[in-house]
Amino acid sequence: MTFQIRAAVADDVAAIMALFPRLAAFELPPERVPEHLWQGDAELLQLWSTGAVPQCLVFVAVSDSQSIVGVSIAQLREELLSHQPSAHLEVLAVGDQAEGQGIGKALIAAAEQAVQERGASSMTLHVFSTNTRARGLYERMGYTGELIRYIKYLPE
Repeated sequence: MTFQIRAAVADDVAAIMALFPRLAAFELPPERVPEHLWQGDAELLQLWSTGAVPQCLVFVAVSDSQSIVGVSIAQLREELLSHQPSAHLEVLAVGDQAEGQGIGKALIAAAEQAVQERGASSMTLHVFSTNTRARGLYERMGYTGELIRYIKYLPE
């Protein structure tokens, strides 16, 4: 499959949202509900589509048939510890029919270039420890694990 990366437009929102279940396409920890992985991202995307979050940058991968087969959403924000200009990769999702074709890598590269052009000197992301496919991609692209988040569910 050939594809191109372009900046998303508000008319792309429905097609982008259709990709969000892919954010839970790995072995989730047993206490996690898949929809919780993208509910906040869906809200952010809706706000972006109205122009309410100009610090949010959305890119889509489009196939030859003009179908949206991938999305990245990055948001400019200061780095957690140094407070330097930075960005956070909020979403990276590629349709299952388009996996393994370099789309995720191209979407990350587009997001990195865009945030760097806007002054960011780093980009962070979150990934579940069980999402080995995504972790492999991020590590191949030069991302390193830095913080480990722990959780304990308390009895009700």
